[in-house]
Amino acid sequence: MSQDNGPSGAAERDGVLLSVQDLMVAYGSIRAVKGISFDVHDGEIVSLIGANGAGKSSTLRAISGIVPYSGRILYRGQALRAVPADKIVALGIAQVPEGRGIFGNLTVLENLKLPTWQRKDKAEIGRDYERVFGLFPRLNERRNQLGGTLSGGEQQMLAVARALMSRGKMMLLDEPSMGLAPVLVREIFRVLAEINQTGTTILLVEQNANMALRVASRGYVLETGTIALAGTGQELLGNPRVREAYLGG
Repeated sequence: MSQDNGPSGAAERDGVLLSVQDLMVAYGSIRAVKGISFDVHDGEIVSLIGANGAGKSSTLRAISGIVPYSGRILYRGQALRAVPADKIVALGIAQVPEGRGIFGNLTVLENLKLPTWQRKDKAEIGRDYERVFGLFPRLNERRNQLGGTLSGGEQQMLAVARALMSRGKMMLLDEPSMGLAPVLVREIFRVLAEINQTGTTILLVEQNANMALRVASRGYVLETGTIALAGTGQELLGNPRVREAYLGG
């Protein structure tokens, strides 16, 4: 594994919130990510699209400190290699994992309280509850209902709302549309755009390439652990190769 050389403020001064440099992730002899590099600027939505096994989720797990990697990951100019996963959250990176990861035996409100246990700003926590219930009125209606009894769409809403309660500057989302009906997919993406407009930078992994690229400032197409294409969301939507492979022709 290569070593990071410590924090640098240059990336943040250039508007780069997250910088991934020559990232490699391996599981035994299988190389899931093969030396990719990309930046996410403050205020952007950046989408990573690609087929299953392309390395998208492994990239998010490396950023979150869940899997070992080689290369460099910088957040606000600070190298993340030696930072434990819980401290990465405290730095301002919240992840909404694939499969949602909510606690089914806790109520909606108890799930939302979990990210606030280290926070001392009680008044701000109250305002954050108001914010997430404003974004997701259905969660407000079900605040005392067990998470495990929610529908799939409601569980995804809860996973996003829980990430917002950590007050992160950046949100990593892994397949938020998976298993959802089209009407709920549109609702989730509408809320993600609203969250972004209020100041949260988003790195989105998504197999629904059409929706992911429509909301994206920029996007990257991953194929077998490498970046095959890059461009603005609109450029990739209009790319014949992307249309044929990921948008149904």
